Amino acid sequence: MSDVQKKLPLEGLRVVELGHYIAAPFATRLLADLGAEVIKVEPPEGDPVRGWGSVKDGHPVWFSVHGRNKLSVTLDLKSEDGKAKLRALCERADALVENFRPGYLERLGLGPTALHAINPNLIIARVSGYGQDGPYRDKPAFGAIGEAMGGLRHLTANPGQTDYPPPRCGVSISDDLAGMYAAMALVSACWGVKAGNHAGRVIDVDLVTSVFSLMEGMLPEYGLFGSVRQPQGAAIKTAAPTNTYPCADGKWLCIAGNSDLIFRRLMAAIGRPELATDPRMANNNLRCANVEELDQAIADWTRTRTAKEAEDVLEAAEVPCSRLYDMKDCAEDPHFQARDIVMEVQDPLIGPILHPAAPFRFDGVSARDMVRWTGPEAGAHNDHVFKELLGKTS
Repeated sequence: MSDVQKKLPLEGLRVVELGHYIAAPFATRLLADLGAEVIKVEPPEGDPVRGWGSVKDGHPVWFSVHGRNKLSVTLDLKSEDGKAKLRALCERADALVENFRPGYLERLGLGPTALHAINPNLIIARVSGYGQDGPYRDKPAFGAIGEAMGGLRHLTANPGQTDYPPPRCGVSISDDLAGMYAAMALVSACWGVKAGNHAGRVIDVDLVTSVFSLMEGMLPEYGLFGSVRQPQGAAIKTAAPTNTYPCADGKWLCIAGNSDLIFRRLMAAIGRPELATDPRMANNNLRCANVEELDQAIADWTRTRTAKEAEDVLEAAEVPCSRLYDMKDCAEDPHFQARDIVMEVQDPLIGPILHPAAPFRFDGVSARDMVRWTGPEAGAHNDHVFKELLGKTS
């Protein structure tokens, strides 16, 4: 165990990953970044996500991040040898994370009942499209379905736009959300075992519910008033001015000027101080009622400047704002670089590569130190895991 890993909070926690594609591997990536020993079990041909995205020198670029800090072993879970080795891993593990379709592990003889017979304290986190029960349990699902059924995709449209379908947010958000919830629940359940509150248990996380959990007050509003929130585009219906405005260079600037004090600074900065003293704009509720006029005044100003020029003016006036960053903006931003949010690491398979930092910090451990190694080749740790950890000779 490295000195860095000993400083991380999950040092000593052993997690077996039966993950493919995104949700379960995202959960275990978070756990691995936190110091857990994650053993990623892949089929002999490797996790299918290794075939996604760009490739350098025959190696998938995304997997450098997706598989970082994990030990990779390969097993054929349909073979008796593969099943035996998985049972041996689970016997020595604190937790298992999987995202097969419900019932698949049971058909292999590796369901919770079988695994708890081997290790009564094992925490089993199961991630699926619709959950382990219910009428949709056996339906196939990917991340886009979680967005659609969980209520998010309905909200990503522009108001009144019917010519184009509401767009996805650009990343596999429902997989990532389910992964985060699975990681949080797993750590909580492991704490329960350590505290003696319970033995091993099963965690049920699904894509649809993970997205649905973000729907703020929409469900109680519907239950009480029958109201259904509709797409609002880039604006926030209950705060003004808060929107995204066009700039002279074709880029966009997000501005949040809805508090009374910030609103006055914003109006002065764009040369419209009379609006700051207009009785119709005296508070947020009144500004929401006159938001079209406000948005037009701000857009008239932003259209005369590039996004960076407008951002500089508003930042000088202490108005919250940001250009809509693309990945080039993120990678080159001095704040991202100073905090190692974007950092160059050495991948032995690919060479120098940019990695995003883990989204949490701990005193005594730098962001760079948390990347102990990059995503390995499939089966890179077979000898270490099966011979050293399990003591098997074949």
